[in-house]
Amino acid sequence: MAAHSSLTALFPFQSQLESSLEDAVTQEEKENLVYQYLRKFDENEDLKIPDFQQGLEWLNTDGPLSLQRELSGKVVVLDFFTYCCINCLHILPDLHQLEQLHTVKDGLLVVGVHSAKFPNEKVLQNICSAVLRYDITHPVVNDSDAQLWHELEVSCWPTLVILGPRGNLLFSLVGEGHQERLFLFTTVALKHYRQQSLLKDHDVGQKLFKDSLPPSILSFPGKVAVDPKSKNLAIADTGHHRVLVVTSSGQVLYSVGGPESGKQDGDLSEARFNSPQGIFMKGDVVYVADTENHLIRKIDLSEGRVTTLAGVGMQGSDKVGGAMGLDQPISSPWDIVLGTAGGTKDNVLWIAMAGTHQIWALFLEDGKLPKGSEHKKGECVRFAGSGNEENRNNAYPHKAGLAQPSGLTCAPEEPWNCLFIADSESSTIRSLSLRDGAVKHVVGGERDPLNLFAFGDVDGKGVDAKLQHPLGVAWDARNSLLYVADSYNHKIKVIDPKTKQCKVLAGTGEASDMVGPSFAETSFNEPGGLCVAEGDALLYIADTNNNRIKVLDLDTKTVSMFPISVVEVDTSQRVTASAAAVVKVPKLPKSAPVLGMATLPVSAGQVVNIHLSLTLPDGTKLTKDAPSFWSLSAEGNEWLLQGHAVTGSIADLSQPLSITCAIPPRPQTPDPTLTISAWVYCCLSEGGACMMKAVSFVQPLHVDSTCKEGTVAVMLAHIF
Repeated sequence: MAAHSSLTALFPFQSQLESSLEDAVTQEEKENLVYQYLRKFDENEDLKIPDFQQGLEWLNTDGPLSLQRELSGKVVVLDFFTYCCINCLHILPDLHQLEQLHTVKDGLLVVGVHSAKFPNEKVLQNICSAVLRYDITHPVVNDSDAQLWHELEVSCWPTLVILGPRGNLLFSLVGEGHQERLFLFTTVALKHYRQQSLLKDHDVGQKLFKDSLPPSILSFPGKVAVDPKSKNLAIADTGHHRVLVVTSSGQVLYSVGGPESGKQDGDLSEARFNSPQGIFMKGDVVYVADTENHLIRKIDLSEGRVTTLAGVGMQGSDKVGGAMGLDQPISSPWDIVLGTAGGTKDNVLWIAMAGTHQIWALFLEDGKLPKGSEHKKGECVRFAGSGNEENRNNAYPHKAGLAQPSGLTCAPEEPWNCLFIADSESSTIRSLSLRDGAVKHVVGGERDPLNLFAFGDVDGKGVDAKLQHPLGVAWDARNSLLYVADSYNHKIKVIDPKTKQCKVLAGTGEASDMVGPSFAETSFNEPGGLCVAEGDALLYIADTNNNRIKVLDLDTKTVSMFPISVVEVDTSQRVTASAAAVVKVPKLPKSAPVLGMATLPVSAGQVVNIHLSLTLPDGTKLTKDAPSFWSLSAEGNEWLLQGHAVTGSIADLSQPLSITCAIPPRPQTPDPTLTISAWVYCCLSEGGACMMKAVSFVQPLHVDSTCKEGTVAVMLAHIF
């Protein structure tokens, strides 16, 4: 047998085992079959695989891992995944349970082998964001050229490969839904090799990437919605497992759920979510796609309660539906929108069911699907999509094929009367008629329904336009335009559905965090959702990997960061920067960005607590003993700071700096402006070049003369 082997050599052996396991009845019979299988392997030459290539990038470890060194003496589960893939996300709970059952000391280690589908997924920083977003705590290697994937002849995502303590192939599991086999194979393998004294209990130097990051008000916000009447926003703060309801000026009115994941209905203070994504707001009601709980939830702000409308709390595989909501299993709902289907207005929730590659309907009142039967209040049923992952358009909705639909918006006006779908894995925008259910192509992809690799970044018409894994869509009824979060191209694009012309609206195409002032100068990092404020010409962007909301003014063509401010924040984790008065502040360099913030409402007597989060360029660190510092000024309104320019030194950026400004009981003007600037000196971590970076934030205030107590917090963040 060759020194290095692949899954092709393993398949004949495992196929015989799988056939025998199908006939086994008891757990004891199954375990004995696996024991016999392993003993047979031990009598023959090992099916060894090649080691990890040198020079690869690793996460959640102190350094690179090797099958011959750190992983020797371990049963290793290699998880070949790409972070866009919904099926890959579905097996993460299985791997988490496995890691809870068997620890590294027991002899088991899971290693994620990231083998990217899209070019954007090859970038380490984007993988870092995915590791944080999906709470992956085991080691992950960025196999950006898919070398190990090709050497083992892996053919699809996800694929699990289980190795013995000598780096030898034992088993492979392709696709999702193999929890029972995964637990059986690993448990028996651990017992078998422990009996042979081949397991080792040494540590492998795990170091969680998330432990090195500062806190932020938002964590990977997935979607954002706006109530057309109140102008309040609902934000799916996905990484914090909560939903925020904020005013148009950013003041938090409600925080529901979080900070840890959970699954609980009840009062707003006790309700829990698990990575909510899709969100829709109307009046005092917020509908939530509670993605990793596989539920549709309702937040009633007037009653102060959260209830479940659909789902059983576990991933379902049903691709037809028809049961009442609480009895109907569903799979990874990613977006939702309120609409009308053959009944009273707003009688249905349309659901982008990413897990089964379909669009579903949850009836809030009696109604009827286009060309379908009537449905009672509470029924949850498939509307479109065969369940096959395809880019297939069809006049019959059940024969169409979607590929991980992740964004949804409704255009009820004639001549449209349709849903627009961001079909992420086919990199297309599709339409779904609310008249007859026909699924049609709008832009992106290509004509071959089985080709899910037709992506790019090209302006154009119809199929000539190219997108890369779009996650969000928003309909602008005022202008009959469709806005798209072209997530992996880090851009916002606009489509005229009448002509099918698609072009860039905003974004440089680089994964960074710059704010204009123009659309072309603004950058995003995998924006996941967006919404249009009707009549206000404002486009709100969930800039997911930048942990913030950005606002595009469609009339003035300017960009701003949306401030999120909370009253009476927990100050136990506050990092206070020492301040000294009357220090001459240098001018900002011309290259330094000046970021305009939305007006922050405060009251006389309150304290403004500014959380300043600064992130250095990759591969750099603060220059020791260099004079990095911040300044706070109020030009023209010096009464705010008692006539002083306040400054403080910057010695540590691992947590946000806390800068406070007390509003006097008797403000002299109602609309002062604070300017917060920072000068940071940093050098390459490996030595060599050093540089100075600077940034300035302009924070307008609106001061209510009514004297109040308390603290108003605002987060300012910038990545150099």
